[in-house]
Amino acid sequence: MTIFTLVLYVAIVAVLLTALTQFVLKKVISLPLSFLQHFCGALFIFSGFVKAVDPLGTAYKMEQYFAKFESIFADTYASFLAPLFPFLTKYVNGFSVFMIVFEILLGVMLMIGAQRRFTAWAFLLLVLFFTVLTGFTYLTGYVPPDANFFSFGKWGAFNEANMQVTDCGCFGDFLKLKPKISFLKDICLLIPAFIFVLRFRKMHQLFGRGTRAIINGLATAGFLLYCFQNFIWDIPSINFRPFKPGVDVVARKKLEEDALSKVTVTAYKITDRKTGKTIELPFEQYMKEYEKYPEEKFELKQIKSEPTMEKTKISDFSLTGPDGSDFTNFWMEIKGYHFMVVAYKLYGEAGPTSTETVQDSVFKMQAGPKGDSIRVFERLNSREISKSSYIYDEDYLNRWKTVINPALDAAKKDKVITYGITAPYDPAKIDDFKAKSGFDHLMIRADDILLKTIVRSNPGILLFKDGKIIEDWHWKKFPGYAAVKAKYMK
Repeated sequence: MTIFTLVLYVAIVAVLLTALTQFVLKKVISLPLSFLQHFCGALFIFSGFVKAVDPLGTAYKMEQYFAKFESIFADTYASFLAPLFPFLTKYVNGFSVFMIVFEILLGVMLMIGAQRRFTAWAFLLLVLFFTVLTGFTYLTGYVPPDANFFSFGKWGAFNEANMQVTDCGCFGDFLKLKPKISFLKDICLLIPAFIFVLRFRKMHQLFGRGTRAIINGLATAGFLLYCFQNFIWDIPSINFRPFKPGVDVVARKKLEEDALSKVTVTAYKITDRKTGKTIELPFEQYMKEYEKYPEEKFELKQIKSEPTMEKTKISDFSLTGPDGSDFTNFWMEIKGYHFMVVAYKLYGEAGPTSTETVQDSVFKMQAGPKGDSIRVFERLNSREISKSSYIYDEDYLNRWKTVINPALDAAKKDKVITYGITAPYDPAKIDDFKAKSGFDHLMIRADDILLKTIVRSNPGILLFKDGKIIEDWHWKKFPGYAAVKAKYMK
């Protein structure tokens, strides 16, 4: 689905609801205004719902924004704002749920005409907030990697690779929008937002005041519980992500890589660094004339053909073994059933550093009986080394001790391959965690954003057969190895 298809569907719904309001309920004061109420309300309800399916996805996106804002403000006169964003990150899950439920509630209030003045202003402020986020996302494309966002004099030609956040998350994982499209969408929504503020008294109102209050209360409570269900108590009830049961990760990765390998350069976009004038030359013509466009005077951008298959996060599926070697190809060759435990973050902090004494053997070379050189032990040298320790959240450790370890230990006894994947931590921390959690299985590493995409639980459990995902579970909902074996491993 594209944004244009979605807008068309929402517009059809808005037309039908407006006709119902006009001819059946007879509550319309201004027909165009009623249409805008239903259109914007339905759009906000849908946008909020696809995010309520996966509140952690929105939280992860907010973390990205907060991290970028912190680094941007840290080097400016407004550096006093920088510490605000790590603080917000601590409560990002709650902030995510609040924003999602508030967006849905505003959509409901628009459609029924509840608290018209408040709703009009709240809608305007929320759209302005979204416009700032999507505008920031898009405009960072003009900012070179070595420049601060507020260093406007250093801005250059637009380059998609410069964008700090590549997707605003407006519609969660249901619909990915280009940052420019998201920005233009929000600018367009500012038009009805200002109309609502100026003409809120002409907005229709459905039902009585008490009934509207009950509808608002039920919507708030219902979607609040729905959000909690989708990340506190279980994984999302609807999975829009590329990693979901039924997907063959190995096959999909190979197809995406094959499609990407067939992408070709079709033209060059050439921008004069001095005048800003831009021209576009077909690839063949550029190759004949490339000497006319030295890089010190012109900025060159390749224009490539579209891949035959859409790239997903599966293309970024890359694993690192305990020794630092590439583990991806080895993983792709695994046959039969295997359990993957995903932990994008090991909840713990660095503890006190201890000092240990270790003995190093010192050898010397001397002549051997046949005139050759041999190495002979000479002495032991003592030296002290610092050893880091970590303090982990006890509740987090208990998840592994009571749920993960018993299941994987039982599977291991059945000769089923078992392993965990965590973020690219120092091997010493991973070893320390394994010792304290009792996780006696292979632990490999991968990018934390990839791990967040694979499953919305920490830890989360997946059952594979060869490269295909059979099922995934929130750690609270994992039924145990015996139940999984009986139902899925046949």
